[in-house]
Amino acid sequence: MKTIILATGNPNKAIELKEMLDNAYAVKTMGEVGIDLDIIEDGETFEDNALIKVRAIAPYVGDQDIIMADDSGLSVDALKGAPGVYSARYAGEHVTYADNNAKLLKEMAAVPDGERGAAFICCVALILPGGEEWTGRGTVRGTIAHGLRGAEGFGYDPLFIEETTGQSYAEMGDAAKNKISHRGRAIALAKAKLDSLA
Repeated sequence: MKTIILATGNPNKAIELKEMLDNAYAVKTMGEVGIDLDIIEDGETFEDNALIKVRAIAPYVGDQDIIMADDSGLSVDALKGAPGVYSARYAGEHVTYADNNAKLLKEMAAVPDGERGAAFICCVALILPGGEEWTGRGTVRGTIAHGLRGAEGFGYDPLFIEETTGQSYAEMGDAAKNKISHRGRAIALAKAKLDSLA
């Protein structure tokens, strides 16, 4: 079984990723393999940031292992793509999800229903055995709600209404969300690439 080293310290991402990859790979966070780095994500795109992460840990990872990272965020049409790569720190540094949601609701307060379109975007980057770099992008369209809806999920999930279901991500629950989510779509592309190497 091939090993994927995730350029993240978040153990929940490793658990989620194992499930999305049908448990076909051993998945470990960089912390679990003893890599302790503070990675500065200062790219202009989601692809940039995902590549920054995998490249940062590459010198510490064995040649036969796969390195993976993702970067994701919310792009709102009426805000010219904001918060974009700044999604996690939209309301400032060291803020809560509630702070970011409150800022988004404030920015969108005067935007009418027909102009509240948005997309959740996730980019996955891989460095494969031998050094090849690969990126893939998953996108889900929807709209921004006028208030918080649902109690599941995290981040902007209570404000993002997915276009085919009419539900917010936070109303779906994790299993349903993962089947259609931007992250699920990006990981599916990565899995297809990885499976093609076997």
